Amino acid sequence: MASAVASSDKQQDIPTVDADQARALLSSGHSYIDVRMLEDFDKAHAPGARNVPYYLCVTPQGKEKNPHFVEEVAALCGKDDSFIVGCFTGNRSRFATADLLNAGFKNVKNLEGGYRSFLRSANQQPGQQ
Repeated sequence: MASAVASSDKQQDIPTVDADQARALLSSGHSYIDVRMLEDFDKAHAPGARNVPYYLCVTPQGKEKNPHFVEEVAALCGKDDSFIVGCFTGNRSRFATADLLNAGFKNVKNLEGGYRSFLRSANQQPGQQ
């Protein structure tokens, strides 16, 4: 499953997984990078998730992108590590995944539908959160 997204003026296929696939990957050793802003991450997040905000804040002029995003992810994950990138709905994480792929990360996947889909998936699986 892959969807295309414009990043840096070129089209790129973004590797994407749904919530059930993400749960399976997480249980087999993949990491989870949550790219929401810290205040949203602090409210709730996937078990074991680490936070690296893609946007730092929202201003009247728009969203302010984290200028150190790739470096902050690189401090947590190597370019060959396998991990999933998620936000709340899957849009911001799609851009973040594209930036990471462009920076040379090889095994990164976007969580389709974001943390919201992850929560819905948990509600459909008895005994899991």
